[in-house]
Amino acid sequence: MQVTIVGFWHAFPEAGEAASGYLLEENGFQLLLDCGSGVISQLQHYTELSGIDAVLLSHYHQDHVGDFGAFQYYRLLEPVLWPEKQHQTAVYAHREDEEGFQRLFYKEAVQPTEYRAEEPFTAGPFTITPTAVKHAVPCFGFRIETAGGSLFFTADTSYLPELEQAAAHVDVLIAESSFYAGQDGSFAGHMNSEEAAALAKRAEAGKLILTHLPHFGDHTQLKREAESIFSGPVELAAGGLKINIS
Repeated sequence: MQVTIVGFWHAFPEAGEAASGYLLEENGFQLLLDCGSGVISQLQHYTELSGIDAVLLSHYHQDHVGDFGAFQYYRLLEPVLWPEKQHQTAVYAHREDEEGFQRLFYKEAVQPTEYRAEEPFTAGPFTITPTAVKHAVPCFGFRIETAGGSLFFTADTSYLPELEQAAAHVDVLIAESSFYAGQDGSFAGHMNSEEAAALAKRAEAGKLILTHLPHFGDHTQLKREAESIFSGPVELAAGGLKINIS
């Protein structure tokens, strides 16, 4: 499995970058995890939009779905402008926010499928297990596994002990770090660097990637804070960063 960080910013994309978006690839199958503001533009640096086989959405805040409308428009135009590229893209989302789920439908171009907490499903070579997390709105993290490796994506959440089991022994933990050590983000359903590292440590993850990074401070401080708790490798998410899981 290869993961490419398409976007990693909290709330909105900084100039020339994107909010939450991750491209997962295995055996030629391409899964887009979240589609936040700026993702569709940035994604085209790494693949063609026609190559996306599935989209998986954690929740309906704009920094996670803001560019899904652009994807809807692409899918509408694809059979007209690029019929040779046309193929189906599966979209997986939750119905805990029914209004948000219904907005994903667009004419005949996009027809989403519901996922449910703790009910594994497959998308190509990926086995995906959604886990409800603690955020300001209904939101899900995901354990994603292939024959060759595993990752857990926290999405947006404050610290939950239940995530330790959901992420147990994954090769890579992609964890949000919206705040610095000592700052309490739980009021908004977010973690800080120490909490992300504590989750990695207790889950015995192989590697920690800090993402959903704040628009203030020095991000290298987040890395140092996490390394003071988690003894494994720690990296900061960055546009274009590629992570090989095998």
